[in-house]
Amino acid sequence: MPTLNEERAFWQAGYLSVAGVDEAGRGAWAGPVFAAAVILPPFDTTEHLRGLTDSKQLTPSQRERFAAIIREVAVSWGVGWSEAAEIDALGIVAATRLAMQRAIAALHTPPQALLIDALALPSIALPQRAFPCADSLSLSVAAASVMAKTARDAHMCSLDAVWPGYDFARHKGYGTRHHRERIQALGVSPTHRRSFKPLRALVDSSPKGSIDRAPAQHNAETPPRAPCSTRAGEADPRALQRQCDQGERS
Repeated sequence: MPTLNEERAFWQAGYLSVAGVDEAGRGAWAGPVFAAAVILPPFDTTEHLRGLTDSKQLTPSQRERFAAIIREVAVSWGVGWSEAAEIDALGIVAATRLAMQRAIAALHTPPQALLIDALALPSIALPQRAFPCADSLSLSVAAASVMAKTARDAHMCSLDAVWPGYDFARHKGYGTRHHRERIQALGVSPTHRRSFKPLRALVDSSPKGSIDRAPAQHNAETPPRAPCSTRAGEADPRALQRQCDQGERS
């Protein structure tokens, strides 16, 4: 289970504002890649977060419960994203880094150090440690994992209304068999990541190819370029999250 050992190493070195950073949706076929940054109180054992771990190991209801707790106990938290067009233009690694940078920029309390799952951020001149499975080892990164996942799931539910027929609320844009069948039937939408190899193959094989029709709802929520900025719940994704099918793929 995640601990505060990594955070304490920074705290004891004098860096009291340590942000855990993680992403969600990096491997999906559609929708943005989201990232979150979370700063937990220094030297706090955060008993309320007992049982928190990598979001992929939690059920949707557990993620929602922990997200609500994180919003209450965190010193600051922020969410950022890179859209599908940015992923296609930059590549998924660069786009993921950009989403992480936007999440960090959204923090109301500037971080003094970073703990990151897997990807270092060389463009940010802060002390940082990036290591594999950080969301299973660091409590701050696990918290960021949950915030990124719940925010992205909420957004994919909103895209389900924008692009009906793809069932984004069901599979959240991941490459499930059902999603593949929907693409084969409807073609690739503007929110699909056309640079991904499986999508290129489906475009070539589908009689529908890609589609250029207007979205079903012009006023549906779409991620802006600027990051979602939150401290204790501003721009709260909970209302959108309630629309999601909580029993589907995590």
